[in-house]
Amino acid sequence: MRNVIFAINTTLDGCVDHTKQIADEETHEYFTQLMRDVDLLVFGRKTYQLMVPFWPEVAKNQSMTRASNEFARTFDSINKIVFSRSLDSAEDRNTRIIRTNLHGEILKLKQEQGKNVLLGGVSVPSQLMELGLVDEYRFVVGPIVAGEGRRLLEGVSLPQRLQLKLVESKFFKSGCVALHYSKQ
Repeated sequence: MRNVIFAINTTLDGCVDHTKQIADEETHEYFTQLMRDVDLLVFGRKTYQLMVPFWPEVAKNQSMTRASNEFARTFDSINKIVFSRSLDSAEDRNTRIIRTNLHGEILKLKQEQGKNVLLGGVSVPSQLMELGLVDEYRFVVGPIVAGEGRRLLEGVSLPQRLQLKLVESKFFKSGCVALHYSKQ
């Protein structure tokens, strides 16, 4: 069975707004390596539109740093699913839009053969956390107190407390800490 992995950057005070994060070489290398272990990326519309067409364009032009270019190439090569009722079409050649039944679709994906599934963004992962369908959590915590912005797990109503097991931690030169947890 495939694992569903939720990965996100966050500040010390839980802000997940991408404009408040550190996006350095180590962070891009970390997420590139994580993407190499999956064969499907899952987003909601907002996150998808934040990522596409930006990263496919970087992949094509190789216009950023070495680590960012590699992140872009890896991102561009992976199949994607976007859960959206309002997105008319996907800009990315390897993206499928699903309009309904988040719960059922993720259950099906978990049963399929293949590598793990990586969730990005906040809305879809939050819904899947409430449904108990997230198996692993990867948080890259930056040494920043944002003081404002969208918070991790804001509005999430878990049916019960979620007890996680620390699998691994990694310290970056920037002061970021990558934390890998699994469901117990």
